[in-house]
Amino acid sequence: MAPPLAGEERLKLALIGALGALVALSSAAALAGLGRAAAGWRRSRRLTLLSLAAADAALAGLVVPLNLYGGLAGSGAAPPEGYCRAVAFVSASLFGAALYALAGVSLERYVAVCFPLRHARLLGPRRLALLLAGAWLGPALLLLPVALPGRAAVLRVRFSRAALLCEPDYASNAAYAGLLAAALFCPAAATVTFANLRLWQAARAQRRRGGRAGLRPLRLLQLDAASRVLVPVVVAFYVCWAPCMATILYNAITKDRVHEWLEFVALWLPSGSGFLNSFVYFWTNRNFRHKFHKLGCRLCGPCPRAEWEQDGHRVVTISAAVEKSSSQPALLPDRSCSGSSTSILLPREAQTSL
Repeated sequence: MAPPLAGEERLKLALIGALGALVALSSAAALAGLGRAAAGWRRSRRLTLLSLAAADAALAGLVVPLNLYGGLAGSGAAPPEGYCRAVAFVSASLFGAALYALAGVSLERYVAVCFPLRHARLLGPRRLALLLAGAWLGPALLLLPVALPGRAAVLRVRFSRAALLCEPDYASNAAYAGLLAAALFCPAAATVTFANLRLWQAARAQRRRGGRAGLRPLRLLQLDAASRVLVPVVVAFYVCWAPCMATILYNAITKDRVHEWLEFVALWLPSGSGFLNSFVYFWTNRNFRHKFHKLGCRLCGPCPRAEWEQDGHRVVTISAAVEKSSSQPALLPDRSCSGSSTSILLPREAQTSL
């Protein structure tokens, strides 16, 4: 019989369980809202957001329960090596898929806003399918050596008593740990940073042009709010993922461990990104809130008809406004984000959201 859990272990297990519940609820809400297409969203936008929500749901539905079981079963002793190796492979693969899914959402938004006339060619059905398949299969293929047992194993696995998490022992192969960081985190970080900062520049440039053109203050505030949301997207990404990658690299290079609670927070922050994603990518989008409100009305009973439900007050995203404006003959060729940002101006009835 396993010895009773220590006080710190019980606290950590409770925190992990609460985190998993929050991510599961937010991911389920996002998947329910994305079940049908929303007005103003391209098919590529909906599929990339579905991929992100599915990755977050997998983190809550697989990574958290599997490691909770390992923490409970391994009180006073590590879980079996085979179990820990399988859990480490699944967890690391899903973390990588979540990273690539985040990059895919940012890339799709960048192409939709900065290259509206070439969006269908740059992200057509075939390329979009390859992008989504690569986001899920790429990390699993890169991490396949983690799943190999015995002498064929490239990395040892360990059960972190500090984080109550089965993970690869990156100190056992520093070169492979560096390769994983370069292949998983660096491309995703570069894509998220570049795409969102370019969109921020486009929104700011459009606000300045709107001011010179005498645009009403309300719409200027809406454009400014849109630009301000893009920076927190990048900040939230680095807050959730950078400590984890820094901890992994520190362990791989120095062969040492960081402080117990620092390791716990750093290794579980990427799972918490699933909860933040629901706010940054879904709830800040008025189209999504509109859809979810209608879904709630169907489930809970009829709701009074709101003004924004009428055809003349449809909520339009920045990308949707770009797509609508790009069909007009007066639009200049989209040479860059700054050149095409003139089409971000919204119609009088529309509201700007991300």
